[in-house]
Amino acid sequence: MKVSRYPVALVATLAVSSLALTACGGSDSDDDAQQKAPLGSSAVNIKATDPAKLKQGGTMNWAIQTFATQWNIAEVDGLQGGPTEVMKSLMPNLWRSDAHGVQTPNKAFLLDASSATVKGKQVVTWRLNPKAKWSDGTPITWKDIAANTKALDGHDKAFKVASSVGFDQVEDVKKGKDDYEAVMTFAKPFADWKGMFNAAANQPLYPAKYVSDPKGFNTAYVNKIPVTGNAFKVGNIDKSAKTVTVVADPKWWGDKPKLDKIVFHAMDTTSMPGAFANGEVDYFDVGGDASAFKQASKVAAGEIREAGGPNYRQLTFNGTSAKLKDPKVRQALFMATDRETIAKSDLKGLGWKPSAMNNHLLISTQKGYQDNSGTLGKYDPQAAGKLLDEAGWKLSGKTRKKDGKELTLRFVIPSGTPAATNEGSMLTQMYQQVGVKLQIQSVPNNDFFDKYITPGDFDVSPYTLLGTPFPASGSTNVYTSKGGNNDAHVGSKKLDELFNAASSNADDPAGALKQTNLADAEAWRLAGVLPLYQRPDIAAIKKNLVNMGALGMTDVVYEHIGFTK
Repeated sequence: MKVSRYPVALVATLAVSSLALTACGGSDSDDDAQQKAPLGSSAVNIKATDPAKLKQGGTMNWAIQTFATQWNIAEVDGLQGGPTEVMKSLMPNLWRSDAHGVQTPNKAFLLDASSATVKGKQVVTWRLNPKAKWSDGTPITWKDIAANTKALDGHDKAFKVASSVGFDQVEDVKKGKDDYEAVMTFAKPFADWKGMFNAAANQPLYPAKYVSDPKGFNTAYVNKIPVTGNAFKVGNIDKSAKTVTVVADPKWWGDKPKLDKIVFHAMDTTSMPGAFANGEVDYFDVGGDASAFKQASKVAAGEIREAGGPNYRQLTFNGTSAKLKDPKVRQALFMATDRETIAKSDLKGLGWKPSAMNNHLLISTQKGYQDNSGTLGKYDPQAAGKLLDEAGWKLSGKTRKKDGKELTLRFVIPSGTPAATNEGSMLTQMYQQVGVKLQIQSVPNNDFFDKYITPGDFDVSPYTLLGTPFPASGSTNVYTSKGGNNDAHVGSKKLDELFNAASSNADDPAGALKQTNLADAEAWRLAGVLPLYQRPDIAAIKKNLVNMGALGMTDVVYEHIGFTK
């Protein structure tokens, strides 16, 4: 299942990865959690307001980073920041996630769901709302759950899925007492089953007729959105302006949307503060961009809303790159990276206390968090040099060489992303100290993942991994050998087994956390992804736009977003 972390290129926009988040999001002591949290952080800050007290109507202009070609966010190329936010407004989400990651059924779609052990196997019964329909009038039934499960189970490799975690453990899905009940039997237990068909896990439901075969799954939502099923439907997709307009669907059976429409504007992050200042957009994700923070803070009609983000900034090292195939080289570069200095520089001017993140799967305020980084998490240029020597890369003047070739690496970044530009500049100096050259290559935002990261056309690259409210299963797509978003292309049988054990441990939360930390330790050893720091969730938004902002672990309730009277 996708419970997935999806990569986001910039600090000022969302990324895709499903950071493993536990339900409580804190240590055993609330005081300890408060001390560890970034300055000014809270679990969520959306200016929560009773929708009944809001104006009826209006348009929200929402800045996003990427204009998609693939609008199926369950497909490997579709799981990106921007497209995910658009599609979550349009497709069924069976769950609601609160500020602590606790899941409750979204009654507009799911009346009830329960898990039980039947004849030694986990059986989940899904009871759908009979009022729920797709935009073409077709009822949403057990067949949709069955078709999505089959597409995502990973058995048929023709389905280009970002992640099959959880779905690959489903034995079968059968019709229950009627068309609105699905009975799902697991071959082995899956602890995070509530992450299925869950927008917080970047896994909304798609219509059966468009995902039942590989061609439909892979192409039906390319450059178009044929069918929707939520409070909003597609109004217009303008490829030239890079905008998607969604409008309130009069056939919607749930709470009436307060807004008439939402216009999603894809633009470079450097353009977002100016667009916010001149009223072109009403909301954008500031992330860790101090310049954007400063500019947005001066907008009289706007305000800044902050919360502790479940996501983190990281560096991905391409294990298929000729110069990075040797894990010793990657490990050396880990130790040559001064993460504390990068964190302080990236987050300067935001009022947040930066610190290096020492766990791939849990953030510091979560129960079970521990530092598994060992020597690889410590900045030690001298030790890095020794490892490079062992790998055969010897200093020749100021640069390391092996077999007559220089150790020069391509650092691919998305254009218009201040954090990435800053990181490139700092890493160039850091790696020079150990004899490694860094060549910075800036590429268009819309090409960054599709043409460079996913195909593996890079050596090192920075982007943000966005967390979900689920533990190890949420990161399987990034770290396991066959994970759809394993852009480092490194892995091991041991890591796969640890992730599987953690996500299958439905009856022993403490044991699952132990397995999660063992998996994290193995991920450090493999040295494919280097966590830098926890990324704050900072939103710039119009003062009178409520039920939206810094979301933390919550998911957007699009029909409740609106303007105050």
